[in-house]
Amino acid sequence: MEKEIGKVDDYYSKIGVITLELKGVLSVGDKIRVKGHSTDFIQVVDSIQIEHKPVSSAKAGDMIGIKVNERAKKGDMVLKVTDDEKEMSKM
Repeated sequence: MEKEIGKVDDYYSKIGVITLELKGVLSVGDKIRVKGHSTDFIQVVDSIQIEHKPVSSAKAGDMIGIKVNERAKKGDMVLKVTDDEKEMSKM
C-alpha cells in the first residue's frame, strides 16, 4: 500500500537530495516511492535532515531533505510504502 506524504519541492543533483514538506510521519528505515512523469523508483530512507541537521523522524508540516539514489524532479510525488494496513492508518 502507498500513501502520498509530499511532493518534491526541489532536487539537488550534485548531492542527490530532494526536499519536500511532509503531509504525514516519515522515519529513517521507512520505504518511499518517488513517482512522476519520467520518475519511478522505490528506496529505503537512509537519512532525513531538517535545516541541515540529521533527525530520525519527521512529522506533517516539516520541511525535510532526503538523500535519494536516483534523479527526481520538482513536483514528483513522494509516497510512503507499507505492507501493513495498521501502519497505513497511522499516516
